[in-house]
Amino acid sequence: MKHQFKLIGFISVIVIGLCVMNSCVGLPDGIKPVEGFNKDKYLGKWYEIARLNHSFERGLSHVTADYSIRGDGGLKVLNRGYDDVKGEWSEVEGRAYFVNDSDVGHLKVSFFGPFYGSYVVFDLDDKGYEYAYITSYNKDYLWFLSRNSEASDAEKKKFTVKTKKLGFDVEQLIFVDHSKETK
Repeated sequence: MKHQFKLIGFISVIVIGLCVMNSCVGLPDGIKPVEGFNKDKYLGKWYEIARLNHSFERGLSHVTADYSIRGDGGLKVLNRGYDDVKGEWSEVEGRAYFVNDSDVGHLKVSFFGPFYGSYVVFDLDDKGYEYAYITSYNKDYLWFLSRNSEASDAEKKKFTVKTKKLGFDVEQLIFVDHSKETK
């Protein structure tokens, strides 16, 4: 009987752990990923125009993300940014896979082992993959990506207005510097 309780406890810990891990690839309330997503159009280099601050990008300027196809059908993700304090480039490589259908902008991305986080493309411009709005499993994460290193004031305002209506804390946005020369 004592061993059954240990086994049930062990199984419960595994089930709870899997539920917690799966919640990290969920969708935030009120956010729908884009449908009709075309991964081939999404490939290539994107510049980070704005973001909500978080520890893994703190102090970085000139941030870019480059997406390419992996041999296993997923996406290779190469994030790169310039650490202004250290005066050096920082980069990290990850992998991403579609959570469900490949024509829906909801992926799971991992930079550290078996742990995945949600990567939700919830808006793309009408021009054809020039701008993208990204979030994660909750509204503490937000990115505005562009194919160009600069975005117009009108595009920044459009992003800010839309994301504020969706419940993001736009007062905390960081607009990424791409202007100065780096080594």
